Amino acid sequence: MKSKLDTGNSIFTIMTELSNKHNAINLSQGFPGFNPDPRLLEMVCKYIRSDNNQYAPMAGIPALQDCIADKIKKFYGRTIDACHEVTICDGATEALFSVIQAVVYPNDEVIVFDPAYDNYGPDIVLAGGITRHVPLIRTKERPDYHIDWQRLKDTINKKTKLIILNFPHNPTGAILKSEDLDTLADILCDTSIYLMSDEVYEHIVFDGKKHLSLSSHDELWSRSFVISSFGKTFHATGWKVGYCAAPIDLTEEMRQIHQWTCYSVVTPIQHGLAEFMQTHPEYIDSLSDFYEAKRDHFCKLIESSKFTYQVSAGSFYQLLDYSEITTDNDVSFAKKLTEEIGVASIPISVFYEKPPFEQKLRFCFAKENEILEQAAEKLCRL
Repeated sequence: MKSKLDTGNSIFTIMTELSNKHNAINLSQGFPGFNPDPRLLEMVCKYIRSDNNQYAPMAGIPALQDCIADKIKKFYGRTIDACHEVTICDGATEALFSVIQAVVYPNDEVIVFDPAYDNYGPDIVLAGGITRHVPLIRTKERPDYHIDWQRLKDTINKKTKLIILNFPHNPTGAILKSEDLDTLADILCDTSIYLMSDEVYEHIVFDGKKHLSLSSHDELWSRSFVISSFGKTFHATGWKVGYCAAPIDLTEEMRQIHQWTCYSVVTPIQHGLAEFMQTHPEYIDSLSDFYEAKRDHFCKLIESSKFTYQVSAGSFYQLLDYSEITTDNDVSFAKKLTEEIGVASIPISVFYEKPPFEQKLRFCFAKENEILEQAAEKLCRL
């Protein structure tokens, strides 16, 4: 039977399988190489052993909804209704899917910024929508990847239903500036376009900068679905627990899909997360410093290599430019690195509709230092 999606295997599956085949160091897939905090693990185990192993409420455990509302108030200054504006999801992936299915109808257009995380396109296709790609740009004045506002204005039309943002950005690590939020609000002021903000790396921002959530901006919040991930924040991607925060009317629409995609999310883990967030609020405050040290360590290790880079501003990814090493395209070079050098990465061209010839690979530095050191030693041999 022909599939509705003719996408083949994702690049993450391809590179991980290649890494396993060649016993390479896997810096391709975005998962931490260490366990969650032992205190959190103990709390989850406590709830597994107690009477907390049946269905959770569809929208989530109230205690965890409250913790998310408190977090949003603390970091972004937004007071929200935990019960009616926070939905616990089966990972950020399900949250993204449920929002797109709720908002996008056949022939609606959805704008994504390239390089774009590869979940967005298939979700849009399954909703019957049409994806419009707006490449992020770099300039001499602003060498980080950022939104081309004129290109965005030119792409918006009467069919535009949703714009998807992803900052801190995967794969480039770019972050938003305060003027970006104001500019976006000005562009959308006379439209009914929705926003979906994929903020799974919200607590991993470096060099004294702060993440600017769409929930922090009055005009943008009214049209926004803000999505984040406990998996990324608490080193537990395998738990698949995330959330969507949105105004009441938008939340009601999103939950119409959420209730049929997964209904509810694993109960004891929700309880464990809620208790951990209540008793150890300092954990999130320390996360950026933890990953900044990982970034700095990895970058220092490859300073003597032929790779060049601009340090990542957020997320747990670092792009490395290999243009001084070879003229190979990034997919070929990523495979060659895995097979011959023993280090797996992700070529960023796969995140584009029309990839530019950028000779860059994405490396995940959310690993133990020993692993980063072994990988860097191999990369420095090139």
